Amino acid sequence: MGKSFVKFLRLVVRNDAMRDDPPQIYGWRVFALVCAFVSTLQVGCFVASLVASPCADKFGRRWSLIVSASITCVGVALQAIPTRSLPFMYTGRLVAGFGVGAASMLTPLYVSECAPRAIRGALTGFYQLFIVNGGMLSFWVNFASGYHWQDRYAYIIPLSLQAVPAILMVTGMLWCPESPRWTARQNDWERTSDILCTITSLPPDHDYVENELHEMAEQLEIERRLVGDATAWTLMKEMWFIPGNRKRALISIGLMICQQMTGTNAINYYAPQIFQAMGIGGTDNPLFATGVYGIVKVVACLAFLIFAADSLGRRKSLLWTSIAQAICMFIIGVYVYKNPPTEDAPIPPFGYVALVCIFLFAAFFQFGWGPCCWIYVSEIPSARLRAMNVAQAAATQWLFNFVVARSKFTHTSSLETLALRICQAVPTMMRNMGYAGYGTYFLFGSFCAAMFFFAFFLVPETKGMSLEKMDELFGITDMLRVLNDMERRQPYDHRETRELDDADVEKKWERFSG
Repeated sequence: MGKSFVKFLRLVVRNDAMRDDPPQIYGWRVFALVCAFVSTLQVGCFVASLVASPCADKFGRRWSLIVSASITCVGVALQAIPTRSLPFMYTGRLVAGFGVGAASMLTPLYVSECAPRAIRGALTGFYQLFIVNGGMLSFWVNFASGYHWQDRYAYIIPLSLQAVPAILMVTGMLWCPESPRWTARQNDWERTSDILCTITSLPPDHDYVENELHEMAEQLEIERRLVGDATAWTLMKEMWFIPGNRKRALISIGLMICQQMTGTNAINYYAPQIFQAMGIGGTDNPLFATGVYGIVKVVACLAFLIFAADSLGRRKSLLWTSIAQAICMFIIGVYVYKNPPTEDAPIPPFGYVALVCIFLFAAFFQFGWGPCCWIYVSEIPSARLRAMNVAQAAATQWLFNFVVARSKFTHTSSLETLALRICQAVPTMMRNMGYAGYGTYFLFGSFCAAMFFFAFFLVPETKGMSLEKMDELFGITDMLRVLNDMERRQPYDHRETRELDDADVEKKWERFSG
């Protein structure tokens, strides 16, 4: 494994010292250091994605986003300080992770609550588009920096440029309105009406605005009557003890797990090694192929948002791309098994088919499981649980991302267990799961095939539905039917919300939860 890592370093670090130094000095110590450095960001993201949920409910989505972007800027500044100090670098990565993790749950949450229902999928999916666009740009920045600078600027400039999106977010959010769903939860209906008029360019007395206000008020009133005040423990009980909410939480977590198990991040992290293993030789060719891989992802994601997100829908996109991704992975696995690439040997015709499948896999992922997961988890929860639901989904995504970056699969003598250890998963899988790692592709292909059944049986379509209609889609409980009957007998106005007294709330909760 140490030799493989040295080869990888010499592939991406092009200078005389790397070429002439003895390979022993770049062994496991440096390898573990790189692992820890990469995963520190993900630890911060995991923690912040959970902490951001109560902050978003207390202080609002807008100001939470501004603070998260500001924290990211601080983290980037610590990383870019030209001291070559590991403590500064680790601290900067962790702090930047706090900002990135918070933004990862706040951004789709904010967009889904502000977007019109007809194009909510496309607008929320822009979050995924900018993720892949940022990944593509970061690669080309690193590629160019390695060519033009050989001193400390080769890393200071790429690290510093991380702050550009965060600065743009701080500046832009200062001019953006608060989420109307959040202001409705604060019982500030006048401000909610003003925000809706601003983002829709409609007058306050327009039917669309009135209908939106009525749907918000109806859902919030029913939720208040069901469980009373929104304390953290009450919200947790509401999420996991009410069947319709529990189903939505489990679907959200399951989607994020499936997204990571496609193998997309494995390819993202180690694309140069994978392209080299498939027969693309030389120093620059694998890196250039990785850059093209990033461009394919951006184009495919943009095409999905324009043509499919709100037309084809979420469910169909998840279903057909699951099978398409599995086929691509299986073809790559068959090629690596039948024609293991050898150094300096020409790529056979089947090899070009496998290379095309790598790029097709990227396109299929961005046409389904990439953007659809973020769209879905941000739109299906009820209003009171939306921040918590998105936070748990984002935390799951970062946790599994961390596992990919900090773990490996090792065979025991009896082949009965798979242990997680501190080193990179994919290089070890490429080394241990068959010659040239052909088993890795079959493993990820099997995961993709299994995801078809997850989406087929558990994921209903949500395109074109308002956020307030999700409760009906996922099944209204008997208690909610009772409350709806009460509402029909006793109409209310969105400017005059009512709550039951504590004794009635507790009585209804005990009756419902058994």
